Amino acid sequence: MGATDDRLELAVDPARPTGRTLLAGGVEQSYVDLTDPTYLHFEYVRRMAAVADLAAPSGVSLDVLHLGGGALTLPRYVAVTRPGSAQLVVERDPAVVELVARDLPPVPAGVEVRVADAGEALASAGANAYDLVFADIYRAARMPPHVTTVAFAAEVARVLRPDGIYLVNVTDLPPLAVTRVQAATLRSVFADVCVVADRRMLRGRRYGNVVLAAAPRPHRLPVARLVVRALRDPLPGGVLHGPALDTFIAGARPRTASETAP
Repeated sequence: MGATDDRLELAVDPARPTGRTLLAGGVEQSYVDLTDPTYLHFEYVRRMAAVADLAAPSGVSLDVLHLGGGALTLPRYVAVTRPGSAQLVVERDPAVVELVARDLPPVPAGVEVRVADAGEALASAGANAYDLVFADIYRAARMPPHVTTVAFAAEVARVLRPDGIYLVNVTDLPPLAVTRVQAATLRSVFADVCVVADRRMLRGRRYGNVVLAAAPRPHRLPVARLVVRALRDPLPGGVLHGPALDTFIAGARPRTASETAP
Protein backbone atom coordinates (compact mmCIF):
# COMPACT_ATOMS: atom_id res chain seq x y z
CA MET A 1 0.00 0.00 0.00
CA GLY A 2 1.36 3.42 -0.81
CA ALA A 3 2.19 5.74 2.08
CA THR A 4 2.92 9.47 2.47
CA ASP A 5 3.20 9.92 6.26
CA ASP A 6 6.65 11.04 7.40
CA ARG A 7 6.59 8.79 10.46
CA LEU A 8 7.57 5.53 8.82
CA GLU A 9 8.75 2.51 10.76
CA LEU A 10 9.13 -1.25 10.52
CA ALA A 11 7.74 -2.97 13.62
CA VAL A 12 8.59 -6.51 14.70
CA ASP A 13 5.56 -8.80 14.94
CA PRO A 14 5.55 -10.05 18.57
CA ALA A 15 3.71 -13.21 17.47
CA ARG A 16 6.09 -13.93 14.59
CA PRO A 17 9.72 -12.83 15.14
CA THR A 18 10.49 -12.87 11.41
CA GLY A 19 7.48 -10.67 10.62
CA ARG A 20 7.79 -6.94 9.95
CA THR A 21 4.93 -4.48 9.65
CA LEU A 22 5.41 -1.25 7.74
CA LEU A 23 3.66 1.54 9.65
CA ALA A 24 2.93 5.06 8.44
CA GLY A 25 1.86 7.34 11.25
CA GLY A 26 1.08 4.23 13.29
CA VAL A 27 -1.22 2.82 10.59
CA GLU A 28 -0.42 -0.62 9.17
CA GLN A 29 0.57 -0.44 5.51
CA SER A 30 2.32 -3.71 4.62
CA TYR A 31 3.60 -6.90 6.21
CA VAL A 32 6.61 -8.97 5.16
CA ASP A 33 8.08 -12.15 6.61
CA LEU A 34 11.87 -11.90 6.37
CA THR A 35 12.33 -15.60 5.68
CA ASP A 36 9.08 -16.65 3.96
CA PRO A 37 7.73 -14.41 1.15
CA THR A 38 4.73 -16.72 0.77
CA TYR A 39 3.45 -15.88 4.25
CA LEU A 40 0.71 -13.29 3.72
CA HIS A 41 -0.49 -11.74 6.96
CA PHE A 42 -3.27 -9.45 5.75
CA GLU A 43 -6.46 -11.06 4.49
CA TYR A 44 -6.89 -8.73 1.52
CA VAL A 45 -3.36 -9.53 0.34
CA ARG A 46 -4.20 -13.24 0.50
CA ARG A 47 -7.29 -12.59 -1.60
CA MET A 48 -5.29 -10.68 -4.22
CA ALA A 49 -2.66 -13.44 -4.22
CA ALA A 50 -5.38 -16.04 -4.71
CA VAL A 51 -6.48 -14.36 -7.93
CA ALA A 52 -2.84 -14.14 -9.06
CA ASP A 53 -2.41 -17.85 -8.33
CA LEU A 54 -5.47 -18.72 -10.39
CA ALA A 55 -4.75 -16.32 -13.26
CA ALA A 56 -2.48 -18.77 -15.09
CA PRO A 57 -1.15 -22.31 -14.67
CA SER A 58 1.06 -22.77 -11.61
CA GLY A 59 4.60 -21.51 -12.02
CA VAL A 60 4.03 -19.71 -15.33
CA SER A 61 5.85 -16.37 -15.37
CA LEU A 62 3.80 -13.19 -15.85
CA ASP A 63 4.36 -9.52 -16.57
CA VAL A 64 3.03 -7.62 -13.56
CA LEU A 65 2.50 -3.96 -12.69
CA HIS A 66 2.09 -2.97 -9.03
CA LEU A 67 0.60 0.47 -8.41
CA GLY A 68 1.55 1.14 -4.80
CA GLY A 69 4.64 -0.60 -3.50
CA GLY A 70 4.74 -0.56 0.29
CA ALA A 71 7.05 -3.28 1.59
CA LEU A 72 6.81 -5.23 -1.72
CA THR A 73 4.72 -8.01 -0.21
CA LEU A 74 3.03 -9.11 -3.44
CA PRO A 75 6.08 -8.60 -5.68
CA ARG A 76 8.05 -10.89 -3.33
CA TYR A 77 5.22 -13.44 -3.40
CA VAL A 78 4.95 -13.45 -7.19
CA ALA A 79 8.74 -13.71 -7.57
CA VAL A 80 8.68 -16.95 -5.56
CA THR A 81 5.47 -18.48 -6.90
CA ARG A 82 6.04 -17.45 -10.52
CA PRO A 83 9.83 -17.40 -11.08
CA GLY A 84 10.99 -15.38 -14.06
CA SER A 85 8.13 -12.89 -13.85
CA ALA A 86 8.97 -9.33 -14.86
CA GLN A 87 7.47 -6.92 -12.32
CA LEU A 88 7.38 -3.14 -12.17
CA VAL A 89 6.53 -1.58 -8.79
CA VAL A 90 5.41 2.05 -8.75
CA GLU A 91 5.59 3.74 -5.35
CA ARG A 92 4.96 7.47 -4.97
CA ASP A 93 6.80 7.98 -1.68
CA PRO A 94 10.62 7.82 -1.95
CA ALA A 95 10.90 7.52 1.85
CA VAL A 96 9.03 4.20 1.70
CA VAL A 97 11.32 2.94 -1.05
CA GLU A 98 14.42 3.95 0.94
CA LEU A 99 13.25 2.35 4.18
CA VAL A 100 12.27 -0.91 2.50
CA ALA A 101 15.55 -1.07 0.57
CA ARG A 102 17.57 -0.45 3.72
CA ASP A 103 15.83 -2.64 6.29
CA LEU A 104 14.11 -5.49 4.44
CA PRO A 105 15.44 -8.33 2.25
CA PRO A 106 16.73 -7.28 -1.18
CA VAL A 107 14.35 -6.70 -4.06
CA PRO A 108 13.84 -10.07 -5.81
CA ALA A 109 15.19 -10.77 -9.27
CA GLY A 110 12.92 -9.47 -12.00
CA VAL A 111 11.46 -6.69 -9.84
CA GLU A 112 12.07 -3.03 -10.70
CA VAL A 113 11.00 -0.32 -8.24
CA ARG A 114 10.22 3.12 -9.61
CA VAL A 115 9.30 6.29 -7.68
CA ALA A 116 6.39 7.79 -9.61
CA ASP A 117 2.70 8.64 -9.53
CA ALA A 118 0.43 5.75 -10.50
CA GLY A 119 -1.38 7.77 -13.16
CA GLU A 120 1.84 8.93 -14.76
CA ALA A 121 3.23 5.40 -14.73
CA LEU A 122 0.12 4.10 -16.48
CA ALA A 123 0.21 6.85 -19.08
CA SER A 124 3.79 5.98 -19.99
CA ALA A 125 3.16 2.22 -20.21
CA GLY A 126 2.66 0.51 -23.54
CA ALA A 127 -0.60 -1.09 -24.61
CA ASN A 128 -1.10 -4.81 -23.88
CA ALA A 129 2.01 -4.81 -21.68
CA TYR A 130 0.83 -6.64 -18.54
CA ASP A 131 -0.87 -9.85 -17.47
CA LEU A 132 -1.71 -8.52 -14.00
CA VAL A 133 -2.10 -5.03 -12.57
CA PHE A 134 -2.36 -4.64 -8.78
CA ALA A 135 -3.59 -1.35 -7.31
CA ASP A 136 -3.14 -0.63 -3.61
CA ILE A 137 -2.95 3.14 -3.60
CA TYR A 138 -3.66 5.18 -0.50
CA ARG A 139 -2.71 8.61 0.79
CA ALA A 140 -3.74 9.55 4.31
CA ALA A 141 -5.99 6.46 4.43
CA ARG A 142 -7.89 7.52 1.30
CA MET A 143 -7.65 6.54 -2.35
CA PRO A 144 -6.55 9.57 -4.40
CA PRO A 145 -9.55 10.71 -6.47
CA HIS A 146 -7.84 10.25 -9.83
CA VAL A 147 -7.29 6.50 -9.31
CA THR A 148 -11.00 5.87 -8.67
CA THR A 149 -12.33 7.07 -12.02
CA VAL A 150 -13.53 5.54 -15.28
CA ALA A 151 -10.61 7.24 -17.02
CA PHE A 152 -8.08 5.54 -14.74
CA ALA A 153 -9.78 2.16 -15.18
CA ALA A 154 -9.68 2.66 -18.95
CA GLU A 155 -5.94 3.29 -18.78
CA VAL A 156 -5.49 0.06 -16.84
CA ALA A 157 -7.56 -1.77 -19.47
CA ARG A 158 -5.30 -0.30 -22.16
CA VAL A 159 -2.09 -1.67 -20.60
CA LEU A 160 -3.60 -5.09 -19.83
CA ARG A 161 -3.39 -7.94 -22.29
CA PRO A 162 -6.72 -9.37 -23.51
CA ASP A 163 -6.49 -12.15 -20.89
CA GLY A 164 -5.19 -9.84 -18.19
CA ILE A 165 -6.67 -9.13 -14.75
CA TYR A 166 -6.85 -5.92 -12.70
CA LEU A 167 -6.92 -6.18 -8.89
CA VAL A 168 -7.84 -3.30 -6.59
CA ASN A 169 -7.73 -3.00 -2.81
CA VAL A 170 -10.50 -0.82 -1.36
CA THR A 171 -10.76 0.08 2.32
CA ASP A 172 -14.39 0.61 3.23
CA LEU A 173 -16.98 0.57 5.98
CA PRO A 174 -20.72 -0.18 6.05
CA PRO A 175 -22.70 0.27 3.85
CA LEU A 176 -19.72 -0.18 1.46
CA ALA A 177 -20.59 2.90 -0.60
CA VAL A 178 -17.02 3.29 -1.90
CA THR A 179 -16.87 -0.34 -2.98
CA ARG A 180 -20.21 -0.15 -4.78
CA VAL A 181 -19.11 2.90 -6.76
CA GLN A 182 -15.76 1.29 -7.60
CA ALA A 183 -17.49 -1.90 -8.75
CA ALA A 184 -19.81 0.16 -10.95
CA THR A 185 -16.82 2.08 -12.30
CA LEU A 186 -14.93 -1.08 -13.21
CA ARG A 187 -18.03 -2.60 -14.75
CA SER A 188 -18.32 0.38 -17.10
CA VAL A 189 -14.89 -0.50 -18.52
CA PHE A 190 -14.31 -4.23 -18.02
CA ALA A 191 -16.37 -7.19 -19.27
CA ASP A 192 -15.94 -9.31 -16.14
CA VAL A 193 -15.90 -8.00 -12.55
CA CYS A 194 -16.18 -9.59 -9.10
CA VAL A 195 -15.87 -8.52 -5.48
CA VAL A 196 -14.10 -10.60 -2.82
CA ALA A 197 -14.19 -9.87 0.91
CA ASP A 198 -14.82 -11.21 4.38
CA ARG A 199 -18.43 -12.36 4.44
CA ARG A 200 -19.08 -10.13 7.45
CA MET A 201 -18.03 -7.12 5.39
CA LEU A 202 -20.33 -8.08 2.55
CA ARG A 203 -23.16 -8.24 5.09
CA GLY A 204 -22.32 -4.74 6.30
CA ARG A 205 -21.09 -5.85 9.72
CA ARG A 206 -17.50 -4.60 9.81
CA TYR A 207 -14.92 -2.17 8.48
CA GLY A 208 -12.05 -3.55 6.41
CA ASN A 209 -10.68 -4.29 2.97
CA VAL A 210 -12.47 -5.40 -0.18
CA VAL A 211 -10.73 -6.74 -3.29
CA LEU A 212 -12.17 -6.03 -6.71
CA ALA A 213 -11.05 -8.07 -9.72
CA ALA A 214 -11.75 -7.06 -13.31
CA ALA A 215 -10.89 -8.48 -16.72
CA PRO A 216 -11.35 -7.24 -20.30
CA ARG A 217 -12.55 -10.62 -21.54
CA PRO A 218 -16.00 -11.96 -20.56
CA HIS A 219 -15.95 -14.97 -18.23
CA ARG A 220 -12.19 -14.54 -17.68
CA LEU A 221 -12.20 -14.41 -13.90
CA PRO A 222 -11.71 -17.81 -12.17
CA VAL A 223 -14.81 -17.26 -10.05
CA ALA A 224 -15.63 -20.86 -9.10
CA ARG A 225 -12.10 -21.61 -7.94
CA LEU A 226 -11.89 -18.23 -6.23
CA VAL A 227 -15.02 -19.05 -4.23
CA VAL A 228 -13.30 -22.19 -2.93
CA ARG A 229 -10.10 -20.29 -2.06
CA ALA A 230 -12.05 -17.55 -0.31
CA LEU A 231 -13.95 -20.05 1.82
CA ARG A 232 -10.72 -21.81 2.85
CA ASP A 233 -9.07 -18.60 4.06
CA PRO A 234 -8.49 -18.26 7.84
CA LEU A 235 -11.03 -15.41 7.57
CA PRO A 236 -13.57 -17.00 5.20
CA GLY A 237 -14.59 -14.76 2.36
CA GLY A 238 -17.39 -14.45 -0.13
CA VAL A 239 -17.40 -13.63 -3.84
CA LEU A 240 -19.98 -11.42 -5.55
CA HIS A 241 -20.29 -12.00 -9.30
CA GLY A 242 -23.03 -11.92 -11.93
CA PRO A 243 -26.53 -11.38 -10.51
CA ALA A 244 -25.20 -11.10 -6.94
CA LEU A 245 -22.91 -8.27 -8.07
CA ASP A 246 -25.82 -6.63 -9.93
CA THR A 247 -27.74 -6.53 -6.67
CA PHE A 248 -24.73 -5.22 -4.76
CA ILE A 249 -24.08 -2.40 -7.25
CA ALA A 250 -27.75 -1.40 -7.71
CA GLY A 251 -28.08 2.37 -7.52
CA ALA A 252 -24.34 3.12 -7.70
CA ARG A 253 -23.01 4.84 -10.79
CA PRO A 254 -19.53 4.93 -12.29
CA ARG A 255 -17.26 7.72 -11.09
CA THR A 256 -16.18 10.18 -13.73
CA ALA A 257 -12.98 12.20 -13.74
CA SER A 258 -14.90 15.39 -12.86
CA GLU A 259 -16.20 13.99 -9.59
CA THR A 260 -14.60 13.95 -6.15
CA ALA A 261 -13.86 10.60 -4.54
CA PRO A 262 -16.07 9.68 -1.54
